[in-house]
Amino acid sequence: MPNCTLTQEQIDRAVSFHGHECPGLWIGLRAAELCLRELGHNDENPIIAVVETDMCGVDGIQVLTGCTLGKGNLIHKDLGKTAFSFYRTTDEKALRAVFHREAMGPEGNELRDLMKKVFSGSATEEEQARAKALKAKARQRVFEAPLADLFTVAQPIVLAPRPAKILDSLTCAACGESTMESRTRRFAGETYCIPCFADVEQKV
Repeated sequence: MPNCTLTQEQIDRAVSFHGHECPGLWIGLRAAELCLRELGHNDENPIIAVVETDMCGVDGIQVLTGCTLGKGNLIHKDLGKTAFSFYRTTDEKALRAVFHREAMGPEGNELRDLMKKVFSGSATEEEQARAKALKAKARQRVFEAPLADLFTVAQPIVLAPRPAKILDSLTCAACGESTMESRTRRFAGETYCIPCFADVEQKV
């Protein structure tokens, strides 16, 4: 892997966490590598990651950067884009990386179609073998490519999200469940969680 600085141990940790190895995970690993190179690890400098997809690569980013959903420094925006933004809060250095789909090579579309069949269980033995061969080629291509060939890197347009805060919880007047204060709604003088608010506010 001449242009990749990730160790096999890092890759193995991500594969173990994710549960399998796949093209999406490779993309996330290389995006995490970019973050480590430019901004460092969350243990060294507070980093916030914003991912615009819920694809497999997000697990690679969690494992390698230390940004996780549970710590509140990994934020998911459901935009359907293979794009990842990283913010270093100490000096406001930041970057947004957008994956080049064509970086998967000419076999990319064929591999994507075959993988759908493999995961659905409808692939023939010949198709499974073809998918395995294409997957090996794509893996080599992704891990050997310079990061500049994989991603368009620019300054994020959106400002860095504020760090996670510990908020009070309030009791929903309808279901009685404790709900984070920032996720409650007020209606007719009562406090509701979002699902219950949708029920009481719904116009007949």
